[in-house]
Amino acid sequence: MGWSIFPWFATATALLAVVASVLALCNRRTSAIVASTLSVVVLSGFVAMLWLTLERPPMRTMGETRLWYSLFLLVAGVATYARWRFKWVLSFSTLLSTVFMVINCLRPELHDKSLMPALQSAWFMPHVAVYMFSYALLGVATLAAVFHLIKREERVLTAIDKLLGGGLALFTVGMLTGALWAKQAWGEYWSWDAKEAWAAATWFIYLGAIHLRLLRPKSERKFCLLLIVAFLSLQMCWYGVNYLPTATKSVHSYNRNN
Repeated sequence: MGWSIFPWFATATALLAVVASVLALCNRRTSAIVASTLSVVVLSGFVAMLWLTLERPPMRTMGETRLWYSLFLLVAGVATYARWRFKWVLSFSTLLSTVFMVINCLRPELHDKSLMPALQSAWFMPHVAVYMFSYALLGVATLAAVFHLIKREERVLTAIDKLLGGGLALFTVGMLTGALWAKQAWGEYWSWDAKEAWAAATWFIYLGAIHLRLLRPKSERKFCLLLIVAFLSLQMCWYGVNYLPTATKSVHSYNRNN
């Protein structure tokens, strides 16, 4: 029992999410929410089982963080659909979540029970979990921004505002818990390595988007485009920095299974 059975859980999760997406498009709101919730339950079941098998939070490797991102995307998708009733949001959240699950199926990793000393911190789990959920909220906000650029629905902007505010708030908490973790593990709150520099840059871009929205509410197109740029920066912050020449010198190079 472990990572080897993930494709079965991924398939079941994806099928339920697809069914939910179709039901949403057919105006079967209650059934769509039920099916989407079941997809979250199935994937959560695998996360819980993997946690018990590894005897540690499954948050160490890139594949494990992709797993959490897939889960939180589904959660953010169904929450957004339940709140604002956007028929399209489940389709997009399902697509993104499935892409990350497929990547994990195609790139199985070696998972063991060990955690290096730096990861044996009380700040490790909340830092990663909060970051992953913020990434999911900001991902859905980006999808909404793309949709607004195409369809120009004013009510979508309200959803974007809420998703952006919540996502950036959690991103900020993630940075703060990361700083506390860094102080405990390495003796300093901030080292300005590549990952931390990109995190700071991403935070400022999202903050700039909020200020643009507040100061120039009519600049809807610029606001949506800035959200897309910010999300690209977020991808660089999350995994793009692992491919930089300086990655091996980073204090975040504890992830041995990228």
